[in-house]
Amino acid sequence: MNKIGIYFAYWERNWEGDYLKYIKKVRNLGFDILEIAAGSLPNMTPPQKRFIADAAKDAGIKLTYCIGLPPQYDLSSPDEAVRREGIKYVSGLLDDIKFMGGDLLGGIIYACWPAVRMSYEDKAVMRENAVASVRQLAKKAEDYGISYCLEVVNRFEQCLINTAAEGVELVKEIGSPAVKLLLDTFHMNIEEDSIGDAIRSAKGLIGHFHIGECNRKVPGKGHMPWDEIMVALSDVGYEGGIVMEPFIKPGGQVGQDIKVFRDLSGGADEAEMDTMAKGAMDFVRGKIAEFSHA
Repeated sequence: MNKIGIYFAYWERNWEGDYLKYIKKVRNLGFDILEIAAGSLPNMTPPQKRFIADAAKDAGIKLTYCIGLPPQYDLSSPDEAVRREGIKYVSGLLDDIKFMGGDLLGGIIYACWPAVRMSYEDKAVMRENAVASVRQLAKKAEDYGISYCLEVVNRFEQCLINTAAEGVELVKEIGSPAVKLLLDTFHMNIEEDSIGDAIRSAKGLIGHFHIGECNRKVPGKGHMPWDEIMVALSDVGYEGGIVMEPFIKPGGQVGQDIKVFRDLSGGADEAEMDTMAKGAMDFVRGKIAEFSHA
């Protein structure tokens, strides 16, 4: 059965947090994976990174890493100097993840997030730049055994890959076994004609999978077609991690960046948010078991 995880920022209003606290929390709730912000790694000392990695290993929790690259590291930028800085920055993230024993980096790691400039006229050049940049990083990812997962996001956040079909084309053009797709149900709900068909179209190229409701609440608290999604994941034989990425609290940089402008939690305190997370985890596990071909 797929390992189930959650992004630490569900509980946070900023893009950093006490990862030791969240390792313990998700272990106690019954999760298998904690996803953390890759952008916090450069701010840590090697002993701090090792301590977090060891704590996760001891707790039986797998760490995965995610980031939307800041504009100064835009790998699709028309400015060659910005692209060079982006390649240097992401290369350092891969070094950090390797040092911590990780094997997955996902997110908008082919351009920047949220996009500072988007137009149909610029898209072809941006895409060409992104392909060249990711190809340079892919060799290190291959050598390190790290899956480099390009997240397909909606048109309001980026323009390069908005559908699974566009993602498949980009991955194939880059041509590295390390480069795969990160599909996300929130974004697919906006862009795809059929979520199930989109998942099936990416068979063999899905390296990571994010889940969340259409309203960014925890799975089971909206109208996402979970039966369709789980059947499709089973159809393609996806055995990787499934990480829920709900955002329900306004305020702070997380609320600003994700555009959470009302309290979607119903005023929940941390204990109540823990209960919601566990309920969603149980809901997802039940759906996986129900529709598994095994």
